[in-house]
Amino acid sequence: MNETVKLALGTLGLNKLRTFLTMSGIAIGVFSVIGVMTTVSALRGSIESGLSFLGADVFQFAKWPSGIQSIGQDRHKFERRRNIRLAEAQRYIRRMAGTADVISLKVFAHNGDSQATYGGRKTPDGLEFGGTNEYFCITDQFNIGLGRNFTAADVDFKRPVAIIGQDVADKLFPSESPLGKRIKAAGHAYTVIGVYGSKGSMFGRSEDSIVMVPITRFLDDFGPEGYTIGIATQAPSQEVYDATMEEGIAAMRLARGLLPGQENDFELYANDSLIAAFAKIADAVRAGAFVISGIALLAAGVGIMNIMLVSVTERTKEIGIRKAVGARRSTILAQFLVESVAISVAGGLVGIVMGVAAGNILALRLSASIVFPWNWAATGLLVCSAIGVGFGLYPAWMAASLDPVEALRHE
Repeated sequence: MNETVKLALGTLGLNKLRTFLTMSGIAIGVFSVIGVMTTVSALRGSIESGLSFLGADVFQFAKWPSGIQSIGQDRHKFERRRNIRLAEAQRYIRRMAGTADVISLKVFAHNGDSQATYGGRKTPDGLEFGGTNEYFCITDQFNIGLGRNFTAADVDFKRPVAIIGQDVADKLFPSESPLGKRIKAAGHAYTVIGVYGSKGSMFGRSEDSIVMVPITRFLDDFGPEGYTIGIATQAPSQEVYDATMEEGIAAMRLARGLLPGQENDFELYANDSLIAAFAKIADAVRAGAFVISGIALLAAGVGIMNIMLVSVTERTKEIGIRKAVGARRSTILAQFLVESVAISVAGGLVGIVMGVAAGNILALRLSASIVFPWNWAATGLLVCSAIGVGFGLYPAWMAASLDPVEALRHE
C-alpha cells in the first residue's frame, strides 16, 4: 500500500498544472461554504450582543422596522404610514401610567450626517444627533460618565442642553472639561450638561459618536414635520413583560386612533425579535452557501472524473505493464482512488484555509472575535473524501478492468 500511495502521489506531481486546476474547483466550493460559516459563527455572538441595544425587558414602537427586520419587506408599505407624533407619544405615556413607569421617547436627525462643533474643532461626519427624555439611558443601555442626565424639567421647558458621547467629548474637548460649554450641533447651540460613558461599537460603528438633546427642544428647533418618534417601554419585571407588552399595544392603538379590526400602523420589536430575525437571515445565508458550494463541488467532482478518465487513457500501457508483472486489480484500483482522493482532499484543505482566513478577516473588520469552525472543517474534509471516492471510483474501476494484453498493445 505504501508503494501504491507513493506511485499515485508521484504521478500527480508529474502533472502539476492539471492537478492544480482540478484542485481549484474543489477549493472554490469548500471556500464558499467554510468562508460563510466562519463569518456567521464569528459574528453570531457579536451581532446578538449588538442587537441587544435595548435594555432588559424593553420593547419599542416605531414607524419603521429595524434594519434586520426590514430585509425583504416592501418599503412602500412603511412609507405610507403616518409618522408617530409627539402628541400621540404623550397620549401613550398617559395611558400606560401605573403599568410602566419607564418610557423613553427618541427621535433622530435624518441620515446621521450631522456635525458638532466647538471653537475651531468639529466632529467627523456620521454623528448621531437626536432628541430624547430622561429615560433614554435606561431603555437604550447608556450611562452617564460625567455630569448629569436630563430631567423632566429639561424636557418640559425645552431647555437647550445636550449630553454628548465619549468620542464627541474627546474630539471637541481634548484637554478641558466639556461641562457648561456651548457646542453647536446641526447649526443650533446647546450647553453640555453630561457625557455618556463609553459604550464601544456595534457592527463596526461607534456608539460613542452621539449628541442628544431634550426631545421637545429638538422638535422645536427642527420642526415636527418629517420626523417620527420611537417609543421604548420597560416592563416592571420579566414576569409581567408579556402582559405589559399587550397593554402597550392596546395603548398604542388607542393613541394612534385605530379602530377595532384595523391593522397596526406601527412596528413592535424587542431584543428577542431582533435576534430571531437575525437567526432567520443567518439560516437563509447558510442555505444559500450550501446550494452554491454544492453546485461548485458537483462541478469539481465531474472535473475530477474527467481528468481521471483522461489519465487512464494516457496510462493504458503503463497499467498493462504493471498487470503483466503481477499487479492485482485491487492495487490498480487503489492507486487511482488514492490519486482522486488526494486531489479532492488537497483542494478541500486549501479551501478550508482560505475560507477561515477570509471569514475571520471580515469578522475582525466588524469587531468580532476570531473562530475556527472545527465541525465545518471536519465536515468539509469528509465531503471532499466522499467526492474523491465517488467521482474517482468509475475511472479507477475502468483502469483495474483493463485486459493486460490489450493494454500492452495500446499506442
